[in-house]
Amino acid sequence: MICALGSAVCYGTATVLQAVAARAASGPATTGSGEAGVDPALLLRAVRQWRYLAGLALDGLGFVLQIVALRAVPIYAVGAALAASLAVTAVVSARVLAVRLSGTEWAAVGVVCAGLAMLGLASGEEGHERGPAALPWTLLAVAAAILLAGAAAGRLPGRARALVLGLGAGCGFGVVEVAVRLIDSFDLAEPALYALLLGGGAAFLLLTSALQRGSVTTATAGMVLGETVGPALVGVGWLGDRTRVGLGWLAVVGFVVGVAGALVLGRFGEAPPGEV
Repeated sequence: MICALGSAVCYGTATVLQAVAARAASGPATTGSGEAGVDPALLLRAVRQWRYLAGLALDGLGFVLQIVALRAVPIYAVGAALAASLAVTAVVSARVLAVRLSGTEWAAVGVVCAGLAMLGLASGEEGHERGPAALPWTLLAVAAAILLAGAAAGRLPGRARALVLGLGAGCGFGVVEVAVRLIDSFDLAEPALYALLLGGGAAFLLLTSALQRGSVTTATAGMVLGETVGPALVGVGWLGDRTRVGLGWLAVVGFVVGVAGALVLGRFGEAPPGEV
């Protein structure tokens, strides 16, 4: 659980750095309708920004800590901890970017911490089941569908586009969470390995595109839901994740409270206008 929280700190800090870099790297990507779509070249422009590279380094460290956590505690606990990275983003934004948090937002940070404390008390050991034989192939298909959905999102109106990009990014990160649990060794014939790579790559592309475009509150809310709810259900339903005896109710309450607090802090996925 300490590794899961350390991963949240890394991801939350990286979000601030990457949001600023994505704004600075904004390009002329448009669709035929004139709306901004997903811009694959944005990643190439963003990596020229030192803030984005620093964010990637933190993402790499966070991913290592996430893998350690996923191999030791249930997916639902790790997912809620990763959603709590928005609380980290809010605090870092307040310090680094001089963003002022309202009383409600400070309360939401406290709610996230309370939810994680409940999850920490209630979480049992990770399950050791493998789920259906088709699960790795399903993950690969979901990762491909995420990439296609992101490519089509540029044709949607603003709010719908933000929701699809954010939800797609969250589902991509969710694919990574589940795939990590299915990979026992580095086997090039393992579909879960390719699901991890494709899901992670699609998630980064969609998230970077979302961070570039105006207010991403809706996108961030979609990301939080995508990376927590689905993987948690897979972990409990197919992979054998359980809670401590008699504390199932506390885990459910902690999960709901933590994710709800993260949704309140959704606006901290974006950099302030003019901040480069």
